[in-house]
Formats: sequence, structure tokens, C-alpha cells
Amino acid sequence: MSARTDPPPQPDDHTAAAETFAATAGPEAAGQRADRFLADAIGSLSRSRVKALIAEGRATRDGGPLASASEPVRAGSRYALSVPPPVSALPLPQDIPLAVLHEDADLIVLDKPAGLVVHPAPGNQDGTLVNALLAHAGDDLPGIGGEKRPGIVHRLDKDTSGVMVVAKTERAHRALSLAFAERDLDREYLALVWGLPEPPQGEVDAPIGRHPADRKRMAVLTGTDAERRGKTALTRYRTERAWGGAACALLRCRLLTGRTHQIRVHLAHAGHPLVGDPVYLRRVPAAARLLPQPGRDVLLAFPRQALHAATLGFRHPVTGQALHFSTPPPPDLAALLALLDCDGE
Repeated sequence: MSARTDPPPQPDDHTAAAETFAATAGPEAAGQRADRFLADAIGSLSRSRVKALIAEGRATRDGGPLASASEPVRAGSRYALSVPPPVSALPLPQDIPLAVLHEDADLIVLDKPAGLVVHPAPGNQDGTLVNALLAHAGDDLPGIGGEKRPGIVHRLDKDTSGVMVVAKTERAHRALSLAFAERDLDREYLALVWGLPEPPQGEVDAPIGRHPADRKRMAVLTGTDAERRGKTALTRYRTERAWGGAACALLRCRLLTGRTHQIRVHLAHAGHPLVGDPVYLRRVPAAARLLPQPGRDVLLAFPRQALHAATLGFRHPVTGQALHFSTPPPPDLAALLALLDCDGE
């Protein structure tokens, strides 16, 4: 094998830590896919696992981000992969309050608060929605795939609030997953953005994929990147209210596809990033100057993306009954809107 592999560092205590594997590519490796090269060099990880870790931004080439799992290997380059410690396959029940909107033998519909991670993962191994659901459902959870666990059929980002549905049975999980895959449902979000879109009602149709330089971000891709790595993404929006002339606006967004961070990426690409977005709002927007204080300062200091999954409608996976759920913005976002109203439109 055309690689020189460094052994992972050995921890000096019993705390779990990521292991970093590094390999320098020899001339025979030139042109191989990066994920195949790293999988062969490490030896203990499957290629699919390596590919997933690269997609999470855990791989580098010569110290810089590795853009893609399919990137051709360069002879003489040094590749490194950070492998997180394994997460327990059996999350523990935790008594975390939930705002349940509906529950029956097949599913749970809830209003997820901002700040709650949906599923255990490295860095958030407990205190998640799954932990809360395991405690809430208790013995009334037949489970998915032979395990007593809830079926997560869609996710909301940690700091996005709003309506979610979770399957309790295998049958419900399959049917709901199909409904989300085929967009056979009604889903709308409220988004507070900087600026006023023109036209006030329209759509953003632009392919989305991993950012070529920052693997933790998504981006609208163009040219050959869009052809090779972009996935079709379509977001429709309608302006509900606006403040300060064209300082900021509340949009109602409908997803026609379901890409990671889709609304956040599309609106930022259109020049109207979400208020408070820690990833896609890169600088103080010029539109902020149109707002009087204290509204301007409060909006600039808002600590999360101002995004709320306001409605969710679908057919019950077992009975076929049409269900529709709607929740108002949570207190922090509602207070922000009220402040804007007080400052005047």
C-alpha cells in the first residue's frame, strides 16, 4: 500500500477523545479516491464510514479541508482523518420536558424548543430529543428495527424551533419517511431575515451541497460543482410583514425539497440571511442601518437563527386521517417581533 501511516495518539487517561490517523500518499496512490485511500491506510474503518467522516469536515489534506470524498489523491500529500469516539447505540432515557401536541399508538407530534439537539452525536451524547422521548414514551414504545427507540423521520437544527413528528412504530416510520421523501405533506417555516426580498413573493431554485472550503457549512453550488455535487433545492417564500422600510422582514417559507440548512442557505444566497444565524450571517448587514435603536442592537445580538417550523400537515400513517398542526413563534422570537412592532413599521 502506498502510504505511510502514523499510529493514533494514545490518551493518558480514560476520557474518550477523537483519534487522528494520518497518511502520506505515495506515487502509486495518485488518482485514487480520497475516501478509498484513507480507508485502506487506516485499515479499521469501512470506506462508507470514512466517506461520512469526510462529509462532516473531519478530513484534511496538507492541513487544509479535504473538499470531497471523491477528490483524487495527490502523491506526496499528507492526509489526516479525525475519528470521534463511538456513541452508544442505546441512548438513556432522560426526564426532559416536552411540549406534546398530539400522541397516539403510532406517533408523537411535538413543539421542539430551540437549543434542543434531536439525536445523540459526538459532542451531544445526551440531553437530546431522543433521550427525552425514551423517558416520555417509556413502555409505550414498540420501537423501530427491533430496538425500543423512537423513529426520527425528519430533523430540525438544534437552534430551530417548531413542529416535529416522530414515529413510535416500524409501520409509522416507513410511511412517514416515504411521505417526507416524496414531499407528500405540508410544511411551512417562519423566518426573520435582514432586508426585504424583491419580489415580495417568489422562490429560490438553486442546487445545494457541501461548501468547498468549509465542510461544516452548506452552500449554493454553481458550474461543475453544481453538476458533480449539488442537489436540487427549491424554496418558496412569501413576505408576511416588514419593518424599517426594507430593514428586515418576516417570511413564510415552504420547502419543495429537504436539503440540509436549505432555508438558511437559500435566503443567505439571495442576500437576505436570517437574523442571528451563526453560520450564514457573516457580517453586519447594511439593512441594519435602517432600524432605530434599540431594535437594531437587539436583532444584531439575537443568539440563534430566527427560524421556526410553524406548521406541519400530513396524513396519519395508519388511519389515513388528515392531520395539521401549527404553533406560534417561541417566546424569544415572539419578543423580537413585538419589539419591532413597538419601534414602528
